[in-house]
Formats: sequence, structure tokens, C-alpha cells
Amino acid sequence: MIRAPEPEKGDASGRRQSVALNIVENPLKRTTREQTVLDAQSFAELNGMPEQAELFGRAALVARDPEKFEMLDELSGDERAALTYERDHKWHGPTMLWYSIGLCAIGAATQGWDQTGSNGANLSFPVAFGLADPVTEEFVSDRAEWIVGLINAIIFLTAGLIGAFIVDPLNYYFGRRGEIFITACILTATPIGSGFAQSWEGLFAARFVMGIGIGAKNATVPIYSAEMAPARIRGALVMFWQLWVVAGIFLGFCANVIVKDTGDISWRLQLGSAFIPSLVLGVGIFFCPESPRWLMKHGKIAKGYHSMRRLRDHPIIGARDYYYSYVIYKEELKLARGAGYFARMWDCFAVPRIRRANYGASTVMIGQQMCGINIISFYSSSIFRDVGYTAEQALYASLGYGAVQVVFTIPTLFLIDTKGRRTLTLITFPLMCIFLLAAGLSLLKDDGSRGEQIGPVVLFVYLFTIAYSLGEGPVAFQYSAEVFPTIQREQGMAWAVCVNNTFAGVLSLTFPRMNTVMTPTGAFGFYAGLNLIAWFMVFCFVRETKQLTLEELDQVFSVPTSSYINHELTVWLPWFLKRYFLRKNIPKPPLILEKEEHVEKVLE
Repeated sequence: MIRAPEPEKGDASGRRQSVALNIVENPLKRTTREQTVLDAQSFAELNGMPEQAELFGRAALVARDPEKFEMLDELSGDERAALTYERDHKWHGPTMLWYSIGLCAIGAATQGWDQTGSNGANLSFPVAFGLADPVTEEFVSDRAEWIVGLINAIIFLTAGLIGAFIVDPLNYYFGRRGEIFITACILTATPIGSGFAQSWEGLFAARFVMGIGIGAKNATVPIYSAEMAPARIRGALVMFWQLWVVAGIFLGFCANVIVKDTGDISWRLQLGSAFIPSLVLGVGIFFCPESPRWLMKHGKIAKGYHSMRRLRDHPIIGARDYYYSYVIYKEELKLARGAGYFARMWDCFAVPRIRRANYGASTVMIGQQMCGINIISFYSSSIFRDVGYTAEQALYASLGYGAVQVVFTIPTLFLIDTKGRRTLTLITFPLMCIFLLAAGLSLLKDDGSRGEQIGPVVLFVYLFTIAYSLGEGPVAFQYSAEVFPTIQREQGMAWAVCVNNTFAGVLSLTFPRMNTVMTPTGAFGFYAGLNLIAWFMVFCFVRETKQLTLEELDQVFSVPTSSYINHELTVWLPWFLKRYFLRKNIPKPPLILEKEEHVEKVLE
């Protein structure tokens, strides 16, 4: 589905090569206009929608050449007006689309809220369970230190190693909506159970089950959002996931501050309050439509179209998006090797196109843990207390950290579909390295006033958080949810969530001990170095996906990895260095892949 440009007469070949080395091909252009219409009408009639046959015929022509719909005489004035309005108003969409995306985003707040609930509770529950001295608040033994790390880590370990891998059967039998409802019930009950725990073992058990729900939810909600969102704003809409993760972090810190004066039960309230967003998710999901692509995948073609129709402003837009999805889905079936769960999981590593997507998804997911953001999310209150703040001041400093994440995630809603996923991560990883290293070195200052000692640490932690919020933070789950083909989407996302949460668990488990053995400066320096490794991994394996349909991404990942890396090293990188470091005014080199419509527009 990728074709290299063919030589043309005159200057056309040179101009064509200057636009792209490979071109994303629209499969509908393989047939004549007349055959495209007939195929679309046949699709509607064979799948129980004969009354929509004419609509699908016109929609197929639009999908065949979406940039030139105004030249189609077959469209009615109303249809042409709807398509024009869609093109000129990027953010316009029906209420149901915004409701569904927004509701899923609220579900993301569960994870962020739970992280910050345990963040604040870390100041109290070790004393309550005899793991820390009530006077000095230091751990009573090395074993107690590991237990606290394990209690914090277990939700991520079970999310990655169990929850992520039950996603496929849950989605198969219950659909996207049903799976989200089940996990919402789990995530409503377990925070309440955590608040009533009478021993560290009971708290561990509640968080063990909570992690399973988090893993299953994290692997489904971004997919559900991506499958509903239009390609032109998919990055921004699905990025509501990350926005609400950080909103959950901020709200969790707010809850920590609100209940800080409740005495011995404060940590119980901090842990238990995380049930609120999941309760909203469980109730609200009943009013959302099922994923059109899930229904298509399970042979419910007519229901899938009606679901898509609820998520688009006009029948012609819904039919266009749905039929084009179906055409590419049939192409994906040709590449699928196995139908069983384990066969499809193996395809994520064996089929070249899917393996390359897996490289990218795994890179951004593990990069989210390598950057070190979660040592702040999990342990910021403890870190701020250790540098000289009181417990109350540490909670307020952590609240500021949460506010910074929310505020600086919002601009990325507009940047992710313009600057792109790859560009944002390549820019921000070096900045995170610098700021995290500076924060660690600031911890060495032990003279001067208390403000002079603490101020630089907080400043650089906040600057590090800003860089994260503008790049890796919103990109990880967004990118992973969109890069896998429909056939392997559950398995691919399950593996990506496994990577992300397992390494989050390892980080959460090891940081308390690392903080003791390596000192805070050593621990911060260690993660600063990992940012540079993550940048190199992004450069090699993360391909740009902005403003491409989920189906066109198949072609992005059909370019061999060796060819992609060679192009980036020998063409793009030298140009970047000459253009922005040596300040030479030289033309941008050809892309390794570009949409066919863009190539034709340049050549006109």
C-alpha cells in the first residue's frame, strides 16, 4: 500500500521526488470512479442498508479524493455544504462525539487521582501500619522500605502483567462499552476498599485488584476514543486522556490538601476519594455509542454505520469515514496471519508492519517511565518533605506540581496535530534531561536560607514538568492507541500498556530504596541520563502520525525500519543541524512518506 513515485516526463519527476520518497496511496483510487460507486453501493446492499446505497456511492467518491469534493456533481448542495463546513471548522462536531470523548477522558482521571492519593498517603500510612517511626517518620527497617515501595508499585505491576492482557477477551465478549463499565465498577470499589484497609496486607490486596482494573481500562479507553475521533483532530481529542490524567493528579492533590487536617483518617480519605471519577464513568458510559470499528470488526456492519452516524455531523461525513475504514479493514485482513488470541499477539512481533508500530508504541510508553516524571507523581510529597518542607507545605508544593501539569498540557491540544507527536518528543526529552539534572544538583546546596535551598529544587521540578506536559506526557497513550491496525489493536495496546505499567511499577518499587542508597541527587541524575537514551530511541523508532487516518497509518509503518532510520540519519538530521544550528537557509529535504493528495497539490 506504499508506492514509490514513478518517473514522469519533464520536470515532474524531480518535483515529485522533492515532495516525498514514498506516497500514502488511497486504495479507492485503484479502481475507476464508476467501479468505486458500484462497490460502495454493493457494500450497503449486502450489509442490510439498501436504503443507504446511493449515499455510500457518493461517500465513496468523496473518500476517493477528499480534497476535491467540491468538484463532484453527484453531491447535493446540503452534502457539499456539510463537507465544506467540516473542512473550514476543524473543531466542529456533534454533541455525542464530544460527550463520548469527554466521558472517556474523565475515566483517565482515576489513574491520576489514585497516584496522588497514594502520594499524600505515603506521609501517613507507613506510621499507621508500623512501617515507620511515629516520631522521626523514618522507616523502621529496610524491609519496611521495600513494603511501602511494593504497595505503591503493585497497581502498576498488576495493570501491566494482568490487566492489560485480559483486555482482548473482555472486549471480545462485552465490547468497548461493556469492558469500560466493568473496569469502572472495579475502580469504584477498590479505592473505597483501600480506605478501609486494617493492615498493609489488606491495603496491598485492594491495590492488587485495582491495578487489574487500571490496566484493562488503560488499554481500552484510548482505543475507544481513537476509533470515534475524526482524523483531523484525533490527536487532540484522544489527548483528552492525558489532560484528564493530569487533571486527576491535580484533583487528587486538592483532595489531599482538603482532608489533611482530619487526623488519623486523612490517608484513608486520600486513598478512598479516587472512586469519584470512575463512578461517573460507569454511569455515563451507558449513554455512549459502541465503537463503529469494533462493530465492523465483529460483523455488525449496519450497526457500525449507525454508531458512526451518531458521531458525525452529517450522513455524508459518517458514510465517508465508515466506508473508508471498511475498505482499509479488508486490506488489513490480507495481512492477518492468525485468528486466535495468542496468534494475534504473536503477529505484533512477527508481521513487519505491526512490529514497526510496536517499536514506536513501546518506545513512547517506556520513555514515559524513563523520563522520571513518575518519581515526582508518586513521591513528590516525600521528596519535598525531605528537602525541608513540613508535611503540610509538601502537600501544597505537590498541588503546585499538579497545577503546572494541567496548565501546560492544554497547549498540546493544539500542537499535537500541527507540530506532530514525533517533533514534540524530540524537542522535550533533552529539556527534561537538563531540568531533572539541575533539580538533582540543587539538592546538594546545604547553605544559605531555607528558601535558597528549597527554591531551586521546586523551580527545576516545575520546569521539568512543563517540558513533560508539552511532549512525552500527552504523546504516549495517544500514539499507542492509533498506530496498530484494527485487527491487532487490542493486542498491540495491551502490550504497550504492559510495558508502560510494568516499568511504572518497577520505578515505584525501587525509588524509595534508590533514594536511600544513591541519594536523591544520584537518583535524579540517573533518570536524567535515561532521558537521553529515550531521545535516541524516539529518533529511531517513533514515526510521525499527525493528521493521518487510522487506516493510512498502515502505510506509514510499511516503510522498513532500516530505510526509515537511514533517511533520518543521512537526510533529515544533516538538514536540521545545518538549518537550525549553522543557520543556513537551505530547503527542507523530501519526506520519506507523504499523503498522495498533498503530492498532487504541490505538483499542480
